[in-house]
Amino acid sequence: MALRYTQGTVVGQGSDLDKERAAVKLRKAMKGLGTNEKAIIEVLSSHTNHELQQIKDYYKTCYGRVLGEDLQSELSGHFEKLCLYLLLPRPHFQAYCLHHAMDGLGTNETTLIEILCTSTNDEIAAIKQAYTERFKKDLVADLEGDTSGHFRRVLVGIAQGNRSEDQVIDQALVKKDADDLRKAGVKKIGTDESVFNRILVCRSVPHLQAVFQAYKLMDKQDILSAIWSETSGNLREAYLAIARYVIDPLEYFAECFYQSMKGAGTDDERLMQLVVNHCEVDLQDIAEKYLEKYHKGLSRAIYDDTSGDYRKLLVRLANINVIQPTAEQFMAKYSTETPETKLVS
Repeated sequence: MALRYTQGTVVGQGSDLDKERAAVKLRKAMKGLGTNEKAIIEVLSSHTNHELQQIKDYYKTCYGRVLGEDLQSELSGHFEKLCLYLLLPRPHFQAYCLHHAMDGLGTNETTLIEILCTSTNDEIAAIKQAYTERFKKDLVADLEGDTSGHFRRVLVGIAQGNRSEDQVIDQALVKKDADDLRKAGVKKIGTDESVFNRILVCRSVPHLQAVFQAYKLMDKQDILSAIWSETSGNLREAYLAIARYVIDPLEYFAECFYQSMKGAGTDDERLMQLVVNHCEVDLQDIAEKYLEKYHKGLSRAIYDDTSGDYRKLLVRLANINVIQPTAEQFMAKYSTETPETKLVS
């Protein structure tokens, strides 16, 4: 995949990075009786992942201690997990998410789909390397062992990291691929999944965008409707993820955020993964799309669905004011803010 937006919410310190100051602040926050969670939140939410790796190293140099272990001994619950997630090098975090999705009984197919189906070739290569380094296992082998059927084939295919990155569109191939998809689905009794796999997994993003447009002209329905009617289960979700991401990556991830928080309860693991993976990349863009699509600010949704220090860190990562107002105060303050407004105090 090649589509990426650049408005993240965590921009870091850049040339103003002061590793010593950050390390000292973290040590003081955990030394002695009690823990200064506010100081921990301030450091972790104001530095990029690359900067946090430098701070981790400096912390160990200064104190002979492992920052992650100190945080584990002082914190608990979702707040602890989110802090530890932020400290992992990004490919290692994604590798952890994939391993966690397949470890033990059952498989979290949603995590596999959201990470693998939206990653670039370079990102997949980095994740596979991190997976091997961290777990002494091969990601593709684990995918083969934990999934089955055409769903396995599409994930294993994506995990090869060989999607075309050609930006030149061959109109003859576009027409052929659109026709092949049509013949493999709506024009066929049953569905030829191998055709869908070959095109959706191998073709470049610009090519797929053109294919989806051509498909709609041929069939009078869009590719999403065709996938929905012709497939089912996890395979359907994987195909839909690829297609939705190609059509509009911001809308796709906005929906992922919405799904993590809708209804009774919150899928905190999914919410944390989304925030950590996108806060430096495109979270501000996603938030604007979320407001457009659901007529509610992403900041308000996160605030309403979480609590405590876990909430404070999440909203800081999302570039939101961390003061905890009442619901009425929150609405009065933020209901008139434009999507572009930064709400950090």
